Amino acid sequence: MDRLAQTFARCRTEGRPAFVSYVCAGDPDVATSKAILLSLAEAGADILEVGVPFSDPLADGLTNQLASQRALEAGMTYNHLLEIIRDTRAGTDKPIILYCYYNLIYSFGIEAYCTKVKEAGADGLLVLDCPPEEAGELLAACKKLGLANIFIIAPTTPPARMALIAKHASGFIYYVSREGVTGERSELASNLSAAVKEIKKHTSLPVCVGFGISSAAHVQAVGRVADGVVVGSALVNVIAAHQNKRGEAAKAIGQKVRELLVK
Repeated sequence: MDRLAQTFARCRTEGRPAFVSYVCAGDPDVATSKAILLSLAEAGADILEVGVPFSDPLADGLTNQLASQRALEAGMTYNHLLEIIRDTRAGTDKPIILYCYYNLIYSFGIEAYCTKVKEAGADGLLVLDCPPEEAGELLAACKKLGLANIFIIAPTTPPARMALIAKHASGFIYYVSREGVTGERSELASNLSAAVKEIKKHTSLPVCVGFGISSAAHVQAVGRVADGVVVGSALVNVIAAHQNKRGEAAKAIGQKVRELLVK
């Protein structure tokens, strides 16, 4: 059983959802990024979703766009990404998922990219702009190397397409709870329970819900209907607030996770 499957199995046994944290690799710099990821794992994040900085992050709201920009301006590179994954893997056994855009993988070489991130310690890829109809090479590489290939389902996805996505997905399904881009919201979508139930008609994979989750109350509410809860912008905002106090960023983000997990 791989790390993702083990994690979801453990969380089910403990009667709780998996907590999936998102931060951007290299934000605000490589050294701080490593410390932040290890702090997330120590504070209670079950799965580490790591954004790969990109110049055109079309699925991201302003918070995560700025995180990507900070990382790139700090000199973030592909080799730095591998370094961050390796050092994080050396410090924790929590699953590491890369949140990225297809052009980064395609331009490098699909199998070469996947091979290197797998060797560094990654467990899966969530490629925002590569639908299953166009993912043949990526799916083949991931299957060969033992990487999960996580697909997104949106509120606008019809049942027939859910079935197609589920057929090709592995690891878990990421349900985007709202239309639009990433970012904190004051309220959750009202139809979460029904949406998750519909997805589960088409797959036995765990379903994780993300986009807009920003408080302990949100985490609890989503956790009652889904297998996992994804929190991103609320964590990235902590990093942004500590740009000038980088030595305190890791401690602050760990505290934020503990606050979000309070019942």
